[in-house]
Amino acid sequence: MSTIRVLDKEFAPSIPAEDIMAQVRRVAEEINKDYEGQQPLFLVVLNGAFVFAADLMREISVPAEVSFVKLASYEGTSSTGTVREVIGLNTDITGRPIIIVEDIVESGITMAHMIETLKKQNPKSIDICTLLVKPEKLEVKLDIRYVAMEIPNDFILGYGLDYDGLGRGLKDIYTIVQ
Repeated sequence: MSTIRVLDKEFAPSIPAEDIMAQVRRVAEEINKDYEGQQPLFLVVLNGAFVFAADLMREISVPAEVSFVKLASYEGTSSTGTVREVIGLNTDITGRPIIIVEDIVESGITMAHMIETLKKQNPKSIDICTLLVKPEKLEVKLDIRYVAMEIPNDFILGYGLDYDGLGRGLKDIYTIVQ
């Protein structure tokens, strides 16, 4: 892996695809064990989580369904601090165990907003499954049950994560070079 350029920014290799997949498998094993005998609904947050969700779902052995929701709070390389729901949930979740699949949890504002929205529909339970979390950046208290990896507060790219819409298809994760 070598440094890459996306638009006006330089990115250095950070997490190789093999390491990402090892953590995806570990998280899937935990979910398979914890949800044995249940049929969870995986609620995938678009756009960023689609790659993680696809790899995760291929490792899930319990019967499960997948649905998608799109929330937005980013512009460029920084969060706007507000959440706007772009595409809503169109599946009845009453009495269902829900696993929210997210690419990255930073401030936690988007996730807290989503959980509050979902609670109004009376699911059986709500768990969070995220590829990445930035613990030092969290602004709200969240119970994140499934975390593939914790990372420092750097802007990253690849494996579904983007910079102004570009870079999502990279197999590895890259960190911005300051």
